[in-house]
Amino acid sequence: MKKTAYLFLLLTLLLGFGQVSAQTKKKTTSTKSSKSSGGGGGSAGYTTGVGLRGGSFSSGLTVKHFFNPGKNAAVEGLVTTEYLGKGARVTLLFEKHWPLLPEVKNLQWYLGAGLHAGAYRARYYYVAEYRRKNKGYSYYYYRDDKVYPVFGADVILGLEYKIPDLPVALSVDYKPYFDVYRGYNAVYHDAALSVRFSF
Repeated sequence: MKKTAYLFLLLTLLLGFGQVSAQTKKKTTSTKSSKSSGGGGGSAGYTTGVGLRGGSFSSGLTVKHFFNPGKNAAVEGLVTTEYLGKGARVTLLFEKHWPLLPEVKNLQWYLGAGLHAGAYRARYYYVAEYRRKNKGYSYYYYRDDKVYPVFGADVILGLEYKIPDLPVALSVDYKPYFDVYRGYNAVYHDAALSVRFSF
């Protein structure tokens, strides 16, 4: 009788352990699959992207890295040049991404801000003084070949899509920025399309 009771108790413990082990393995497998399906950048579908950015006012290289995948926080670096000036600038942006449509995987919108610095030369400027001529205003332009530093602040609003099964991320953005250059300041509006190789 005692042997039967001990045997029954042992079988119960073994069955219970087997069920717990199976459930643990199932949870681990589902966690791994959800992580792998989401990619390193959470719902962004990747961790790092390197590519080109073509804008209405400036173009250049872009690198984006998700340093906090769980919260979809990213940092983006830009090295760009303007179409109207000789020189370049470096921009650093901190961005937050959110899913746009739950049924569309890897489609996100994002918002961010940052700073930039660089140098330019050989641009045309107009002198502040103007004269009245035929009930209008005439501006005096001149060319300046000196090299001047430029710095300022940026804001960015964009939409990004990581193509499934391809290491490509596409994004469109609107990036207004504030420039301080040669004692003057101005606000510019730049919209761009970026294509990145993602990994």
